[in-house]
Amino acid sequence: VISVVMVAVGVYARLLKHAEAAVACLAVDPAILLVVVGVLTFLITFCGCIGSLRENICLLQVFSVCLTIIFLLQLAAGALGFVFSDTARGKVSEIINGAIVHYRDDLDLQNLIDFGQKEFSCCGGVSYKDWSQNMYFNCSATNPSRERCAVPFSCCLRDADQAIINTMCGHGMQARGYLEASAFIHTNGCIDKLANWTHSNLFLLGGITLGLALPQLVGIVLAQLLINQIRDQIKLQLYNQRHRADPWY
Repeated sequence: VISVVMVAVGVYARLLKHAEAAVACLAVDPAILLVVVGVLTFLITFCGCIGSLRENICLLQVFSVCLTIIFLLQLAAGALGFVFSDTARGKVSEIINGAIVHYRDDLDLQNLIDFGQKEFSCCGGVSYKDWSQNMYFNCSATNPSRERCAVPFSCCLRDADQAIINTMCGHGMQARGYLEASAFIHTNGCIDKLANWTHSNLFLLGGITLGLALPQLVGIVLAQLLINQIRDQIKLQLYNQRHRADPWY
């Protein structure tokens, strides 16, 4: 049910977008990611559910193998991320820079970036000047955009007493130095902020990982137990049929 809801939300979000914007930002489209994860989750859980209800060994084997592969991929990703932390950091930087380039192309991506910059109190990838990679915020003299040399409003320092958000607060900030700009916006990049948050919340991340891994392990074990029970029942039925056919039985 959850996977069907995920697919429905992803398809609905995809249909609401303009076709040209969706194509331009296909690689970082959260709606596409939601649909793909939802479809895969539905197929895997469908095999487990129907396989257990119908006692179908083939479907149960598919369910068990898929869960095992996902579990091993999670372990491999965690190990590789820990061992090759610099490579992982470079990949994260590449993803963030790609998202910055397509900031205005996709409303979902724009909201996601704004949410991240607000929550982590950061701006850009390495620094606030990374926003010059975006065609609208580029600082070149030939850029006709009204947002030239600006940063998104989510980079701005927030005032608790401010009732209305000033969406123009980031204008001209890239033309200022770090010290001068720091009085108005967050100058630190989101990559360092994300790395610091990860190191500070290792126990939380470990608990979440364990919470995701345990149901997978339980599902694998229960599927294999059910498969063995079904095979034992088949062997018992064949044994009984063979002995009933025996004239000396």
